[in-house]
Amino acid sequence: MGQGKLMKFSIERAVLVKAVSQAQSVVERRNTIPILANVLIEATPEGVSFRATDLDTEVVDRAIAQVERPGATTVSAVMLNEIARKLPDGALVQLSHDEASGRLSVQAGRSSFSLATLPRDDFPVLANTEYSANFKAPASLLRRLFDKSKFAISTEETRYYLNGVYMHVAQSEDGPVLRCVATDGHRLARIDAPLPVHADNMPGVIVPRKTVGELRKLLDDDEAEIAVSVSETKIRFATPTITLTSKVIDGTFPDYSRVIPQGNTRKLEVDAADFARAVDRVATVSSERSRAVKLTLDADRLVLSVNAPDAGAAEEELIVAYADEPLEIGFNAKYLQEIASQVDRDNAVFLFNGSGDAALIREGSDLSAVYVVMPMRV
Repeated sequence: MGQGKLMKFSIERAVLVKAVSQAQSVVERRNTIPILANVLIEATPEGVSFRATDLDTEVVDRAIAQVERPGATTVSAVMLNEIARKLPDGALVQLSHDEASGRLSVQAGRSSFSLATLPRDDFPVLANTEYSANFKAPASLLRRLFDKSKFAISTEETRYYLNGVYMHVAQSEDGPVLRCVATDGHRLARIDAPLPVHADNMPGVIVPRKTVGELRKLLDDDEAEIAVSVSETKIRFATPTITLTSKVIDGTFPDYSRVIPQGNTRKLEVDAADFARAVDRVATVSSERSRAVKLTLDADRLVLSVNAPDAGAAEEELIVAYADEPLEIGFNAKYLQEIASQVDRDNAVFLFNGSGDAALIREGSDLSAVYVVMPMRV
């Protein structure tokens, strides 16, 4: 085998940075299997792809490059990412695989690097899956579904089936919708969007937290159409340049409709931004982790208060719309802030029952985003 047989291509630095950084973000920092720290580089006459995996998630990023010789190898994802970032802006980067040394040479201007490689045949590729549903959805629709629900994902490992967002087809009052639900037992988010064409036969799946984070990077372009494929075990999101494939959480998501209060009649309307800022201010004096904030409601008046015996006390009054029986109810400050910051409209609507019952929060009259939060004793 002469030297002329192995991969060689040149690529613009900006293109390389984007492709490698997207791929390397799925790589786990602590790896017991060395090749999982690597990115698989495959050059074909059509261009170059960069693939990374943690065995549960896989990202493939396709980039335009001038390919002199097709081929493939794997190198450290973090290192290639660092090198690409540190090269001068506007540089043309040449990557070539040297068979004699088994190294990947990276050259740009006067800088040259020679990186250790591992054989491409050892690189694990997620098995192909037959997807039972394939549909297209605007990036903006998926972004709203996941952005507004992900704050409620549980981090508790024991209830692993709550460590993701449950995406499924549901019936709303206005007909079938694509719905995302997340809950950690203390709060819940239920977000609906119009059901995309061909999504009606999609199996309900729990999309893992890490995948939700990775997916966000595919959704920045409002105009983009995302191709979504779903099976009982996997989900795939693809744009023309990036494909993200992930296993879904193997478990049953609980019947969330039981925890969404139906009969809450005490109605509070408040400016969402004012409310979030006021909660933030009064919570400053509470040193404990729980950070309980008390809401005292009377005619068109809301007093937010915190009383932390070891640290001090604070209260703030807000002018609100409230015309029901007086009520005192306590909540975790962080939960209230997170929900209030999800509200896109000016007005947040809170529906209460009693001081020991879950509260329902909506955005104005919009029923496509519903939040539930459990109270705490204050």
